[in-house]
Amino acid sequence: MQQRVITIALVTGLCFSLALFVSAMGKWRMPDNQQGYSPKQPIAYSHRLHAGDLGIDCKFCHSASESSRHAGIPSSDVCMKCHRYVTAPLDVTRQEMDLADKEKRKPVAVISAELKKLYDALALDEKFQPVEGALPESIPWVRVHNLPDFVMFNHQAHVAVGVTCQTCHGPVESMERMEQHATLSMGWCVNCHRDATREGINGKEVHASTNCTVCHH
Repeated sequence: MQQRVITIALVTGLCFSLALFVSAMGKWRMPDNQQGYSPKQPIAYSHRLHAGDLGIDCKFCHSASESSRHAGIPSSDVCMKCHRYVTAPLDVTRQEMDLADKEKRKPVAVISAELKKLYDALALDEKFQPVEGALPESIPWVRVHNLPDFVMFNHQAHVAVGVTCQTCHGPVESMERMEQHATLSMGWCVNCHRDATREGINGKEVHASTNCTVCHH
């Protein structure tokens, strides 16, 4: 009887240990693997809203991706192409317009809390006039995708052959807050190059080299 109890206890302990090991392995990652990294940004920018709901092309804001190694973080001037006119969510703006119509007055500008951060950074007041004594400042965006210094990734080359942004960055159009979707490890990149060479991209034959010097030079 005692032997049976000991056996059951050992088996139970072993199963529990295996379960913990499997769970830990699922969360284990190589050093510098930042998959899932999603830092809070100084302004709550929603890719889901802009790229998803509104259907704005990634290259409208990240225009450098077509002509440069780096896609770049858009400057505040790029934001102002739209937000010089769009200062708050549509439903909030409509509420003010309806209220103004009811009160028989001109609508006043409605500025959301997040967009006010943009205007403050540009040293602009509610009428988009320069604030006296204030200087424009860069918005301290937190970089999400950060490759090691010894890796050279060229956005222009990938965009030119038809690689979609989602291939590396995941379903950006559904992300409320940007996160690193893939591991961006060397093995992940090499496998993608092999698949592209074997299967082509958008029906076109390509040769995606796996030579070390392509990315490390």
